[in-house]
Amino acid sequence: VIDHPKYQESKRIAIFLSMPDEVQTEEIIKDIFKQGKECFIPRYKPQSNHMDMLKLSSAEDISSLALTSWNILQPSDDDNAREEALAGGGLDLIFMPGLGFDKKGNRLGRGKGYYDTYLERCMKHPRGKPYTIALAFKEQICESVPVTENDVPVDEILYEDC
Repeated sequence: VIDHPKYQESKRIAIFLSMPDEVQTEEIIKDIFKQGKECFIPRYKPQSNHMDMLKLSSAEDISSLALTSWNILQPSDDDNAREEALAGGGLDLIFMPGLGFDKKGNRLGRGKGYYDTYLERCMKHPRGKPYTIALAFKEQICESVPVTENDVPVDEILYEDC
C-alpha cells in the first residue's frame, strides 16, 4: 500500500479504522502522518446512510475517539471541531473496507450504502471523485458480488498476490 503510486501522490487520504476481521490499517495511518499527508476517518450516522470523513490530527488522536455500538472508533456526534473533507479541499484517495469483492471492482459492504452515498457527494465536490482502493484478503475475492444501480465500483482492489 505504502509504495502504491496513487498513495504516494495523494495528500488528502480517507481510511477506515479497521475492525478485527478487516485488513488492519494502523500502520498505514502512522505512515500517512509520517509522510506529512492529511488523514480523514469515517463518522457514521446511525439510522441513516450518511457518513462524513473527519480529519485526524495525529495517529495518537485515535485513542481519544468514542467506541460506537458497532464497536467502531469514530469522532463523537458532538465533535464539531474537526474538518470534514468535503467542506474543505476534498479527498485524493479513499481506502475502503468490504465483505466481498469481484474482479470488476464491485464491492459488497455491510448493507447501509455509506461509502456509495459518500462517493456520490464527492462527485459534486469541485475536486470530483477521489481514487478508491479497497483493502481485502484474497479469500474475499469472489466470482461476482450482488450489486444495485446505487453501488459505486472501486477503482482498485489490493490483496495478497493480486
